[in-house]
Amino acid sequence: MKKQVLILSSSPRKEGNSDTLCHQFQKGAEEAGHQVEKLRLAELTIGYCSACYACKKTGYCVKLDDMSWVSEKMRAADVIVLATPVYFYTMSAQMKTLIDRTLGAVQQPGLENKEFYLIATAADGKAEIERTVDGLRGYLECLPGSLEKGVIYGAGAWQIGDIRKNPAMEEAYEMGKNV
Repeated sequence: MKKQVLILSSSPRKEGNSDTLCHQFQKGAEEAGHQVEKLRLAELTIGYCSACYACKKTGYCVKLDDMSWVSEKMRAADVIVLATPVYFYTMSAQMKTLIDRTLGAVQQPGLENKEFYLIATAADGKAEIERTVDGLRGYLECLPGSLEKGVIYGAGAWQIGDIRKNPAMEEAYEMGKNV
């Protein structure tokens, strides 16, 4: 069955390690016949959530920026990939900002029952990456019916290109292929 796959890459570096794993996942998913779209959050204008809670009354976020159409893409997707580099043992600011801004989107139907894949890269090992993955899992727990389908740990990748020699490259491709 053909699925709509949305990859949300939060790497501030174009062709950074987590962004490169997103390309591999995309390649596998496209080869398997799925419709894939990848968004680089660093190229979008997504402001911080101001906790005004207007979304609780209106059903949507009242801020007018790229998040309004990103949340629509999230609703339309069957599969969402959340990809982040690890900075100081947590997700990038770009990913955290996106997550916080989905508060308004959660007020409307459409973000429930999604399949999620998680990608995280770090200079350190898998154990240190797990803290970040736990943060992403905490987000998934807030979305009814969300299903974690897989995690790709890009451990030992610090400088741009380090990931290219990493087994995570093949894992990302295969995971995408098996969406």
